[in-house]
Amino acid sequence: MKQKRYGKKGHPVIFDYQPTEEMTLLPFLLEVLAPKSRSDVKSMLAHYHVQVNGTTVTQFDMPLTPSDRISINFTRPFAVVRDNRVHILYEDDYLIAVEKPSGMLSVGREGGEERTVWSLLTDYMKQKDPRSTAYVCHRLDQYTSGILVFAKDGNAQRTLRYQWDTFVRERGYYAVVEGVPPSEHDELRHYLLEDSAYRVHVVHGEKIPPEAKLAVTRYGLMQTNGHHSLLNVHLFTGRKNQIRAQLAEIGCPVAGDRKYGATTSPASRLMLHNYRLSLMHPVTHELLTFELPAPKSFYSTTKPS
Repeated sequence: MKQKRYGKKGHPVIFDYQPTEEMTLLPFLLEVLAPKSRSDVKSMLAHYHVQVNGTTVTQFDMPLTPSDRISINFTRPFAVVRDNRVHILYEDDYLIAVEKPSGMLSVGREGGEERTVWSLLTDYMKQKDPRSTAYVCHRLDQYTSGILVFAKDGNAQRTLRYQWDTFVRERGYYAVVEGVPPSEHDELRHYLLEDSAYRVHVVHGEKIPPEAKLAVTRYGLMQTNGHHSLLNVHLFTGRKNQIRAQLAEIGCPVAGDRKYGATTSPASRLMLHNYRLSLMHPVTHELLTFELPAPKSFYSTTKPS
């Protein structure tokens, strides 16, 4: 097997290995870590000291091939996000993009102590450097799943947060709605206003209040069974609750969204998922595109009979 050691004073000591034949992870670790006992090796694996191709793993029977790179950290565990519902999609020196689950807040409420995506990522970054923190660039509603991007320093955050619509090239969502929309494809243009109960609603009439903001959304019908429909939705503005308010306005509220008039909850969640986000990197100016598949329940709920 090939072996490489790296590390210097003040940094973790890590060894890199490559297997010479196909095998599973635990026998490979027992071989390279001999004479450590089996229990010690399993403990290292369980406590995040092992990576395969840059991803921290704990699965003892993970299959390996000669092209895989196995890294073992002898100094301390590799940094991990301590919630298996949050998955890192991309990371560099300036940004980190993750998959947010439905039901988890992007950022905590003032005075709250609940687990949020921000708190998990801040903990993850502090495992590498106690001085680090995650910086919020945008948010998703608590019960919307999908792609969230955080910055690793204040400069990157300010560039993205205050020019979000300039840097973002595409925002795609899957939405399961009640009923069938009036058209298979349409562009929705409404002025939105938030009331004192923090509910966003469409403003009607000839006189639009100056505080109302234009929202532009396009959708396409993917499939329907007459009771629920799956829509492919693209945002062209970034207003609060934009998709939820506009789809409710045309008589097709997002399933599970009782705040905006839904009466069904077939998957016990808000059936809105941010599946695609494309944006310019604030430092390198590279075009980054992140994608996530729709939850299986989105297809099963709308499958034609």
